[in-house]
Amino acid sequence: MANGVATVWVPVDDMDRAVAFYGTTLGLDVSMTSPDWSEVEAGGLTIGLNAREDTGSHADGGAVISFTPDSSIDDEVSRLRSEGVEFTGGISDHPWGRIAPFKDSEGNDLQFYAPPA
Repeated sequence: MANGVATVWVPVDDMDRAVAFYGTTLGLDVSMTSPDWSEVEAGGLTIGLNAREDTGSHADGGAVISFTPDSSIDDEVSRLRSEGVEFTGGISDHPWGRIAPFKDSEGNDLQFYAPPA
């Protein structure tokens, strides 16, 4: 039986670029770095940045990491866009909350999530 998420592994092509994205652009705490593996702390969840062994092929789809924005989703989208972050869709409202999907520096799917008001 699983009782929680221990860590999330995110494949990366360029470790320095990925560490800069998660640490500087998203403002998360980078707790460990190496050429093959780095760790980022996100509100009690460790995100492991895992160097790809074969950078020639990327899988489509897969896991999405959802982040809780420090301020409003609108403010965070504006801030990240000003830093060149690619948003794959606009902010969308749903009965279960608001989301704003975007890509990390390595092309992985991320999103901001806020529960319904």
